[in-house]
Amino acid sequence: MPERPDTPDTTADLVTAVRTALGKVIDPELRRPITELNMVKNIEVAPDSAVHVEIYLTTAACPKKTEISDRVAQAVADVPGTGPVTVGLDVMSDEQRTELRKQLRGDAAEPVIPFAQPGSLTRVYAVASGKGGVGKSSVTVNLAAAMAARGLTVGLVDADIYGHSVPRMMGTTDRPTQVESMILPPIAHDVRVISIAQFTEGNTPVVWRGPMLHRALQQFLADVYWGDLDVLLLDLPPGTGDVAISVAQLIPGAEILVVTTPQLAAAEVAERAGAIALQTRQRVVGVVENMSGLVLPDGTTMQVFGEGGGAQVAERLSLAVGAEVPLLGQVPLDPALVTAGDSGVPLVLSAPDSAAGKELRKISDALSSRRRGLAGMSLGLDTSRR
Repeated sequence: MPERPDTPDTTADLVTAVRTALGKVIDPELRRPITELNMVKNIEVAPDSAVHVEIYLTTAACPKKTEISDRVAQAVADVPGTGPVTVGLDVMSDEQRTELRKQLRGDAAEPVIPFAQPGSLTRVYAVASGKGGVGKSSVTVNLAAAMAARGLTVGLVDADIYGHSVPRMMGTTDRPTQVESMILPPIAHDVRVISIAQFTEGNTPVVWRGPMLHRALQQFLADVYWGDLDVLLLDLPPGTGDVAISVAQLIPGAEILVVTTPQLAAAEVAERAGAIALQTRQRVVGVVENMSGLVLPDGTTMQVFGEGGGAQVAERLSLAVGAEVPLLGQVPLDPALVTAGDSGVPLVLSAPDSAAGKELRKISDALSSRRRGLAGMSLGLDTSRR
């Protein structure tokens, strides 16, 4: 076999081809090409066409360093004409991290909440319930996973500071990476996830008063680099306490999604979670009835928690807010939903064709396809004349 000609032009062409290939390597945390993020330190091509690439990591403790190295090695190896490939890792200097932060977030003195800005096109859904135990978190993580599976860019905030459960349900134990004051959220099932559980040790309880809850939520929204999201979901704690009020203050355009069970007693409590929109001037986007019935082996359905709760909440909230609040779906009881939450793979991914999986995907489709607008939103205007 004839020897490969070793001329400067050939080497330069190979370097160019390698750089082009690296432009297709996506950073697993920032979801941007590593060339665009200035993470490629150097490319060397030896006379035998062996290629050595050096990559900058954002921090020495980068949890994705092995994944980045493997992606780079594979991308370079796929370039025709390359010999053996080696990858070296270095760490960005403070100045480089500052430039990266400015590139991603701008040069503002204080971080801002992007979803509260007038030009934001991100749909924000605050998932609320009147009481605990109705499966609100299960509904939230499944909606997030289903939306991401449709190709949307999705963020998920575990705003239930005391009762956080989202990381387990999403199957992630990763901790956020910090670049200066910017926090990079872990990604699970293509969903960007942030939770106080990622900042505590083990199962340590969070014992905070209201102002600290507000500050934590503010940091989740402003300090975290979310990128350009299509949808942001917030899993709120039950009831109408500090966090629900903080969401209304920090993201006035957030819409409320109420989760209830069919039990009429639970529905009455759920109405309060939705009726908070009258005071915060937010829109109630709809109601989800969870645990809607258990399908028995003979095909009949046992109404374990009664009937009619979701329809009642939707009807009464429609009257209260003066706009249609639809019942978006009724998710049946399914033991697989519990198993999926414990295993960290949402049901819409592990069993998308199950009855519960189909209903959750239907609700996700309805929320994903909605257009932004003012229809049904309270503008806080006083139309009375004096």
